[in-house]
Formats: sequence, structure tokens, C-alpha cells
Amino acid sequence: MSEVPFTLDQLLILKAIAAEGSFKRAAESLHVSQPAVSLQVQSLEKQLNVPLFDRGGRRAELTQAGQLLLEYGDKILSLCLETCRTIEDLQKLQGGTLIVGASQTTGTYLLPRMIGLFREKYPQVGVQLQIHSTRRTSWAVANGQIDLAIIGGEVPAELQETLKILPYAEDELALILPSNHPLAAQEIIAKEDLYNLQFITLDAQSTIRKVIDQVLTRSNINTKSLKIEMELNSIEAIKNAVQSGLGAAFVSITAIEKELQMGILHRAYIQDVEVRRTLSLIINPNRYRSKAAEAFSREILPQFSTETINIEQFY
Repeated sequence: MSEVPFTLDQLLILKAIAAEGSFKRAAESLHVSQPAVSLQVQSLEKQLNVPLFDRGGRRAELTQAGQLLLEYGDKILSLCLETCRTIEDLQKLQGGTLIVGASQTTGTYLLPRMIGLFREKYPQVGVQLQIHSTRRTSWAVANGQIDLAIIGGEVPAELQETLKILPYAEDELALILPSNHPLAAQEIIAKEDLYNLQFITLDAQSTIRKVIDQVLTRSNINTKSLKIEMELNSIEAIKNAVQSGLGAAFVSITAIEKELQMGILHRAYIQDVEVRRTLSLIINPNRYRSKAAEAFSREILPQFSTETINIEQFY
């Protein structure tokens, strides 16, 4: 068997350059000098006898060979991390790291509480929370980069046979208005009132936006006739915009607990309409499950194997 023509350090450098788009920023992220990064890439290209980067543009773009090496390098590095964590598991729960994934809303408002409860019982276990889109999170679980995740969207079709998808909790998406809005004086508003509101939403491709549109459509509400005032890229920005009187919005009930208590936002109920979505726990049953991951599922998610719970019981 011939000698492997690259090192793990070189794969890490390749990955950093691809992510950062430049040798300089990659060096900064890895806390090494730029000449050291350049030297490693030159050595790697010489060993493989192919160019890995197209250096003609402003960004360091991967060649076809570079992209291929990056894809396999990700798998190699993922297996290395899994190996290290498996060895750490020999100490049972005296150490180790748990990596939990989540989509935006669950990662921002729900998971920190759950992780806090877990850390109270297992303070010696390090916990990392990675918040990404449902698609990216699903692939990270499939590739073994994340132990488990709670997501609010649909797992990509190509991964539905690979991942175990367990309905976990019901999350209600509440309609919020500025506290001084005329409709805030009403306990329940009519469906027709929605057409007179100016909505602030996430972009049309976001998971929550799709769920809202689907539920409203099933309730005989023409979503194309709703007035979209603006699209923002975060729940916090949407809440601030509503609070400032710029419009109305649908947000997860988990995201507005403090605002409702303080009276700076008004939650409006719509006659005969409830907007809910199912949060799912996803794992890869074909990957090694650390003791930390099993403990997290057992202690914090005891319901995942029996029935779907109401997310509000955490509050």
C-alpha cells in the first residue's frame, strides 16, 4: 500500500480555505501564519500532482480535484472526530462532548433551556449547539458531525431513509401585533382581518414561512392576498419590527414569552384558526451514539419514544 499523500492538518487547511475564501482568512481562523498555509497547500498539490485552487480570481476557488478532496476530506475528518469521541466515551459520562443541532427558532429559544437542564445533571459533559437550516442540520446528523438535532422543517427527501425522524413536540406559531394596534383590543379576530394587516415575515423559502402558508391555506385563507410589508432574516428582527409598529407577524410561542409578560407585544387569536407545526428529533441510527447523546435523549427528551408533547411545558 502506498503512503497516503496528505495529512489531517492539510485537510483542515483545505477545509478552512474553502470556507473562508482566502488563504489569509484561513490562516487567521487556524491561528497560523499565511506562509505556513501556502506552504502546506503547495506541498499537498505537489504530492497529489494536481492544482487544488484556481488562483486567478479574488477568492480562492477550488478546482474539480480540490472539491473532490474536500468532500472526502470532510468524511475523513468526521470519522476522526467520531473516533476521538468514542474513545472519550470509555470514561463513561466523566467527560466527552455532546453536539446538538437545531434550526433557527428551536436553537435560539428552546434548546438553551434543555441544554441547561442537561448540564445541571451532567456538568462534566461539554455541549455544543449548532444552529443552521433544517437541510444543513439534517446533513450534519447524517454525516455524523452532529449527535442529534431538533428541527422544525422537513428532512430532505434523500435523507429520510437514512435518518430516524421522531415527532417530538407541537410548536404553536402565534400572531403578534403591536400592543397599541386597534385589533389588540379584541380577544379574537376574524380571518378577514388578516387581509387588512401588513405582515413582516422570514423569506419565502424559510421553513416557518412555508408552514404558516400551508396552515392558512388549509383554513381557507388566501395567502397570496396577504400584504407582505417586509422580509427579515431573523426572529429577533421581526419581533423588534412588530414592536415598533411596522406590522404583524407569526412567530413561535417560545420566542415571545418575555415580550408578552412585559406587555410590549399583543398575541392575537384568530377565529377557528391554529397555526402549529411538529418539531422532530432526528438521529442517525447507523452512526455510533455516544453515552452523552443517550443520556441527553433519556434525561431531557424522555417523551420522544412515546408521544408528542406540547412545547409550552418547558416554560
